[in-house]
Amino acid sequence: MDLAWATPDCIHLEVGEPSFPTPAHIVEAVADAVRTGWTKYVPNAGIGELRTALAEKIAVHNGFTVSPDQVIVTSGGIGALFTAMLAAGEPGQGVLIPDPGWPNFAMIAQLHGLRAQPYHLRAEDGFLPTVEALAAAADAGTRVLILNSPSNPLGTITPAGRLRDILRFAAERDLWVISDECYDAITFDDTWTSTAAVGEQDRVITVGTFSKTYAMTGMRVGYAVVPPVLSPVLAKLQEPTVACVNAAAQRGALAALRGPQDEVRRMRDAYRERRDALAALLDRLGVRYIRPAGAFYMWVEIADRADDAHTFAMELLRKRAVAVAPGTAFGASGEGWVRLSLATDLDTLLEGARRLADFTLG
Repeated sequence: MDLAWATPDCIHLEVGEPSFPTPAHIVEAVADAVRTGWTKYVPNAGIGELRTALAEKIAVHNGFTVSPDQVIVTSGGIGALFTAMLAAGEPGQGVLIPDPGWPNFAMIAQLHGLRAQPYHLRAEDGFLPTVEALAAAADAGTRVLILNSPSNPLGTITPAGRLRDILRFAAERDLWVISDECYDAITFDDTWTSTAAVGEQDRVITVGTFSKTYAMTGMRVGYAVVPPVLSPVLAKLQEPTVACVNAAAQRGALAALRGPQDEVRRMRDAYRERRDALAALLDRLGVRYIRPAGAFYMWVEIADRADDAHTFAMELLRKRAVAVAPGTAFGASGEGWVRLSLATDLDTLLEGARRLADFTLG
């Protein structure tokens, strides 16, 4: 990324951040909160109104019922993942992590002294998790399973039936399941199901964020939805880590939930349009890819033009001024692939894809 920003006229397809501004009514709510005194400490678990609004959102959008006491407001989705993993696992225990998967999963595990246990997502399985892959990666010391649907970097969505099988596996192994659902509002094909809606709610921790849905990445507001036994634990863990989430930003998050959702739909529709246009172009150019059902990424195969994804990405940047994320940044199973972000304007996205399709390492 440093090299990309230093490259003149670079086409940036490596960044996983919404390309849209934060909706105006959210910005105004934050500004009004600052003006009216929301500059002090608030409860560790978050302001009551926001927790109530999130419980309502979970019921309507995610399809399962929780009390506001089960919702903990965190410092972004990563804050929820950090405290959830800290609460669920003991040092030395194992955490099943998707490969390819978001690299921060393994980073958090390392900070907590947990053992990252990658479970492979294979092209022949549609890059979806299987019980067989989980069983192969697990051992007697495994304690936590991380799921991510819609997936970053893959854009895949795990079907409800597969989630049901995985939850049975988790119950047999007595595992906590942390379900990263940070892209739950950016889905295209009506196939997404929240993990806890399938069952086993007493062992599932659901992680969400305002960053992607409402283009609020810098405001750092996320949340964890936890079983009742864990809610006081996660609330207490906020004290030595962040104390509380920015009070004014929480008021902005409340405005996001309570206000109009037109901008959310507009952003989602724009990502869908970019997905479809990019897919049509790659089809014409004969480039293989995984068609994303959610999130805003395209997983593109480059195995026929390079033996090393990292070298391919670096040389594509140097020689064609196109920045993409090498698949190996997301785990060993990402070799032979790169991730393209749809979070840029359509013309720039398509030009970057043309340059990629025309580039071969060697």
